[in-house]
Amino acid sequence: MPASPSTARVINDRLALRLLQQQGPLTAGRLKQLTGLSRPTVADLVERLTASGLIEMVGESGEQRRGPNARLYGIVGDRAYLAALDVRLEGVSVLVSDLVGRVLAEASVPIDGASGTGPAVEQAVALVERAAKEAGAEQLHTVGVGAPGLIDPATGELRDTTGLPAWHRRLVAALHERLPGTHIVVENETNLAALAEQRDGAAHDRDTFVLLWLGMGIGAAVVLDGALRRGASGGAGELGFLPVPGTRGLPSSTDCEGGFHSLAGAGAVLELARECGVLGAGGAGEGAGAAGVVRWAVAEVGGFGGGGEVGFEAGGGSRVGVGAGGDSDAGVGAGRGSDAGVGARGDVDAVVGAGGAQDAGGSGVGVGVGAGGDSDAGVGAGGDVDVVVDAASAPDVGDSGAGVDAGDAPDVSVSSGHSAPTRIAGPLGASADRFLDTLADRLALGVASVVALLDPGCVVLGGEVGQAGGDELAVRVAERIVRMSPLPAEVRPSALGGAAVLRGALLTAQDGAQGELFG
Repeated sequence: MPASPSTARVINDRLALRLLQQQGPLTAGRLKQLTGLSRPTVADLVERLTASGLIEMVGESGEQRRGPNARLYGIVGDRAYLAALDVRLEGVSVLVSDLVGRVLAEASVPIDGASGTGPAVEQAVALVERAAKEAGAEQLHTVGVGAPGLIDPATGELRDTTGLPAWHRRLVAALHERLPGTHIVVENETNLAALAEQRDGAAHDRDTFVLLWLGMGIGAAVVLDGALRRGASGGAGELGFLPVPGTRGLPSSTDCEGGFHSLAGAGAVLELARECGVLGAGGAGEGAGAAGVVRWAVAEVGGFGGGGEVGFEAGGGSRVGVGAGGDSDAGVGAGRGSDAGVGARGDVDAVVGAGGAQDAGGSGVGVGVGAGGDSDAGVGAGGDVDVVVDAASAPDVGDSGAGVDAGDAPDVSVSSGHSAPTRIAGPLGASADRFLDTLADRLALGVASVVALLDPGCVVLGGEVGQAGGDELAVRVAERIVRMSPLPAEVRPSALGGAAVLRGALLTAQDGAQGELFG
């Protein structure tokens, strides 16, 4: 049975609004192309949606021709105001936006739970009220709240979880009391981070993936076939409780100590850093935090996840350039007549020439590394073999040359399909390298378990630590997964880090508000 005229109008209006949500302002001509509707039908729906206050003309396109097709139409942003909260153990962050997601105000406040539940809740709610006032929002339509802990799927509220402060649960009730008429949507922080990574980050091209949250606590978000899976009790992804080898006991129903958390939580990462000698004197500062230590270690080994740059050029004469952090630069030349210079901290210099005088094993590749003074060393490497040189431990051989053949050392595959570049380690490179390798060993236990159970095809290392580790840490974990699992799985670093929770909370609020207003 064909749709009635009124039903057809509703369908067409919703289709146009969805396109404007997803793609931003569009001309009537572009709406005609995207919807397949006739020009008169598009003109009618634009007039109808404008009269209802849902869309407005926001400018003109770059077309020379004037008229309706040149006008840009967009959703009316001030039709509703939204807020997003990221609730942590130590404080709260908030942002306020309009209906299309334009951020109008941001603020954060540290909260000392020792001051009591009442004062802590008051600080958090007052922060939201101040941010709304600064944004010019008299009424908030929807507030998205991201918090650690389990969300009861039946009520949508935080469950009374051991280890979380009492003010977390009280906060949601206080928001309902102080913001009458406002919709409050609560979601687990890791689930929100996954939503943000899928919309705007590392998983933008995936409808099935798992996000492994690496921060103060450990968790995972499971997205299968585009849908977030929360589990029967809201506890899907409580990976911190996963029993793993290498701990001093087993987790309990009330404490994840002894589980995966004991190997990969922020406290465990800092303890590992001390054991490896990369935290404290000469290494990362004591106040760096887990993410800061990982970021420092990546930069120290000259990896491409710690602020360096990675470039790939395919074909003959291809080359890979790697920034090793700080002011150091790195380049590797491959192909006929190509060459490169590598600088990695201190006085270390390296030169790579294709077909040079220092050929090894018929590879046609010679590498010279200066380790201070007049000493130098030649390294010959066939194929795509990685070579790691610690400048601090390189032998001083005066004016003589020392040759080293890398032989059949294994290649390193990254998610892009290229081989990992040569790394030149800094003075503490060996310790930083050992720290990252051990951390990757630990993370691989959790990732391999997820891959074996869910076969997600992609695991994102999320949170501040995942972002700090970048490609360097992701590659190391991926190497281990290849050996541990028969199932293929890309390992990617977070693109949003700790900011993903707030972004996910805003997206949730935006989807809810637009769904109601456009319904």
